[in-house]
Amino acid sequence: MEEQNQNWKDVIYEQVSEKENKPKKNKSKKMKHMKLVVGAAIAAGVLVPAVFGSFYQIQEQEQAVLVTFGKPKAVTETGLHFKLPFIQEVRKVNTTIQGFPVGYTEENNEMVEAESIMITSDYNFIDVDFFVEYRISDPVAYLYGSREPEQILRNISQSCIRNVIGSYVVDDVLTTGKSEIQAKIKEMIMAQLEQQEIGLMLTNITMQDSEPPTTEVMEAFKKVETAKQGKETTLNNAEKYRSEKLPEAEAEADQIIKNAEAAKQTRINEAEGQVARFNAMYEEYRKNPEITKKRMFYETMEDVLPGMKIVIDNGDGVQKVLPLDSFTGNSSENPAETLNTDPAQDTQDLNDSENE
Repeated sequence: MEEQNQNWKDVIYEQVSEKENKPKKNKSKKMKHMKLVVGAAIAAGVLVPAVFGSFYQIQEQEQAVLVTFGKPKAVTETGLHFKLPFIQEVRKVNTTIQGFPVGYTEENNEMVEAESIMITSDYNFIDVDFFVEYRISDPVAYLYGSREPEQILRNISQSCIRNVIGSYVVDDVLTTGKSEIQAKIKEMIMAQLEQQEIGLMLTNITMQDSEPPTTEVMEAFKKVETAKQGKETTLNNAEKYRSEKLPEAEAEADQIIKNAEAAKQTRINEAEGQVARFNAMYEEYRKNPEITKKRMFYETMEDVLPGMKIVIDNGDGVQKVLPLDSFTGNSSENPAETLNTDPAQDTQDLNDSENE
């Protein structure tokens, strides 16, 4: 009986043991499966980002710097690029044109006196505002050449602006010299950036405004500017008047010259006629001096007593009646007749008159 009971105990023990051993085997299988799943998940979590992180995109207005073991290299071509995961690093920069103000704040447009108030070459204070535009030209130099490249550019800009403004008189800064001042400042800043090598390039600098720092001075300069504009208007009006009157004056001058030339020629002709008459009279005087003198006396009497009949009695019983025909052949009674310019004929007529 006792042996039979012992057998039953053994059987029951074996069954219990089997039941206890079966869950342990299943649990071990489950643990292995879970480890595999977790490992796969970890591997996927590592590999998937690594694969996708090996590619990077450069947009139109971007450039990148690819760093390999601390050595940077610029990547300027747009599009999709590859990098080695965990070894290479990519840093992107924006290459669009950017800018900053000098002399005022961009947010609320308030004046910054430390930047805007300057001294001109004639020792006048002036308030000048500028706007500086730039872009990144070398991403490697921009990221690794200096700590704060934008601040360096700002300092260079302010220094160059003060140097150039200080070389001009206040009148040029306010009125006529703005374009020239901007060009000189731009040239100076670009030269400084080439020396500094901070990866930035100046694209433009604009003088936004320039005015005297006080209201009184501002009003004075406005009056000066108004006077200058009045001067320009007066000069333009004078030039217009000159353009209108100059042709008239030239035409009048030409007419005066022509009249003078005509008067000159008339005088010359008259003088030549008088010379010819004098020469003819002198020739007759040489031939017959007494007769010629008498004739000249008679003609002089006609001039002194015009329109009168004069009877001359020489005491020889012969009376002479004036007027007589002149040496030139004109009869005083009929001045419209043609002149007789033959002195010999006049002398013969006078001789015949005396012989009678």
